[in-house]
Amino acid sequence: MDQKIIAAARLWGQNSYFSEEDRKEIAGLIDQLPGSETELTERFYRDLEFGTGGLRAPMGMGQNRMNKYNVRRATQALTNTLMKYFGTNSSAVISYDSRNRSREFALEAAGVFAANGIKAWVFPELTPTPMLSFAVRHLKAQAGIMITASHNPPIYNGFKAFWNDGAQVVPPYDKEIISAYNTLTDWQQIKYMPFEEAQKKNLAAWTTPEVNEAFFKVIEERVVLDPEMIKNHGDEISVVYTSIHGTGEVPCMTIAKRLGFKKFVSVPEQAKPDGNFPTVKYPNPEDPKALALAVDLMLKTNADIVCGTDPDCDRLGLVVNAHGKAAYPNGNQIGALMLYYIFSRRQEKNLLPKNPLVLKSIVTSPIQNAIVESFGGKVEDTLTGFKWMAGKLREHEEKKSPMNFVFASEESFGYMLHAEARDKDGVSSVAIISEIALYFKRKGMNLMEALDHIYDKYGFFFESLVSQDYEGVAGTQKIDRIMEFFRNYPEKNFAGEKITERVDYMKETGLPKSNVLSFTFESGNKLFLRPSGTEPKIKFYTMVRETSGTIADKKLNALKKVKTIEDKIKECCEKA
Repeated sequence: MDQKIIAAARLWGQNSYFSEEDRKEIAGLIDQLPGSETELTERFYRDLEFGTGGLRAPMGMGQNRMNKYNVRRATQALTNTLMKYFGTNSSAVISYDSRNRSREFALEAAGVFAANGIKAWVFPELTPTPMLSFAVRHLKAQAGIMITASHNPPIYNGFKAFWNDGAQVVPPYDKEIISAYNTLTDWQQIKYMPFEEAQKKNLAAWTTPEVNEAFFKVIEERVVLDPEMIKNHGDEISVVYTSIHGTGEVPCMTIAKRLGFKKFVSVPEQAKPDGNFPTVKYPNPEDPKALALAVDLMLKTNADIVCGTDPDCDRLGLVVNAHGKAAYPNGNQIGALMLYYIFSRRQEKNLLPKNPLVLKSIVTSPIQNAIVESFGGKVEDTLTGFKWMAGKLREHEEKKSPMNFVFASEESFGYMLHAEARDKDGVSSVAIISEIALYFKRKGMNLMEALDHIYDKYGFFFESLVSQDYEGVAGTQKIDRIMEFFRNYPEKNFAGEKITERVDYMKETGLPKSNVLSFTFESGNKLFLRPSGTEPKIKFYTMVRETSGTIADKKLNALKKVKTIEDKIKECCEKA
């Protein structure tokens, strides 16, 4: 076994900064060698990396694990950067999801802020990411932390860092925080005081219900477009909701009741927050398996739709009751439904601003361009991640641009429907998709039929996502090999499609450099690939458009083309 890893583990096991119990956990693993070699390697082959959005890893003791010490280290790094820009007269907001140890990690972070003289506002109960983003702006704080690992498996937890605009940190701040984190190698440099002590010194406090109330008011006044229709006809739509054991239960049920959706019920087996997520393998609303209980209830009660949110309630999964069968629109299709409804209804009600602006990631469907441009608006692309969209919005605001923000989204089931929270928002998404389902139901259509109505207007766009998972050290190396293989792809054709353009986003593209590649084909179809920034996987996005034939013909041809491209992707991954 690598002696450097054993040495690192011994140092951790002997460091008096860590509690006796935590040191014993590592000492026990050392005693179990050689049987514990793989476990020790995973925990100590590197420091837990502070990525551009924060931390995410399995929980446990060790350098490369999520634990209270790495949370303190990350918070101190954020603190050091805050002090540089805002001095000691700063405050921060902290929230946490339903994962195991999330509340503990939130209070640890508060203790670091307080020990550095920065006031920490902490939500007294688990709260969604969009409400944390909103609170940073509402309380005029300089930073925020969300303790969450989004939809990762139960063994994971994470730490997301937010800046004073309520968005996750972007350059130059993210790089400075990462640098500060990497230089904090002496644990004694990390200041800390217990939360109770911080409260007594007025350096920590719980947020008040007024913050939550202000968040709900934004949804009522700025997101929902036809509150009268909901008040008068809210009993005509039936919605099954699941938080998948996460933070969404209280806020989503609350906003549904406030708006007037009278037949809005949650899945009882998944309503209680639980970091073990006992009813699912992965608490991911993008995965039909995670919504199985909700779908069963929808079909049993003949409800119209299922809405599911992930543990930190920033993503929305949707299932449609299509004449007794469950239909699963993807993230791009949900985005198209939202976008078309927002633009058409705003125009109808004279609420569409001049120079409407829509933001989306480069891997999100170009159907958005077709919809927005038909209403005289503009779509701007960013790298994947809402921090880039929020950063682009901030750029427009600082330049006093004539563009007026309307909507932002990405294909991975994330939607930002107002500018008071600068991240994807599952609570607002549940509200608007329920309104859209009611609107089209009153016109005699379910949401899949509404989608076909949109395709009739703009052509059939179809996108697919292939995620290849590769865990651990070997997985990281495999992902690197795959990216290198595609970077140097030797042929002029891919899956029968002639390649007309290749873009490496590590080079100058007008966007921040990122480990992303794209291929554009002669047909206009596209392929993007990138390693995930938060999970041990590499993602491939295929985008095709069919314009000839009936809707049924277009769908069939698109599926065939996507299948051919996906088969070629998997073949290349095996080769790499």
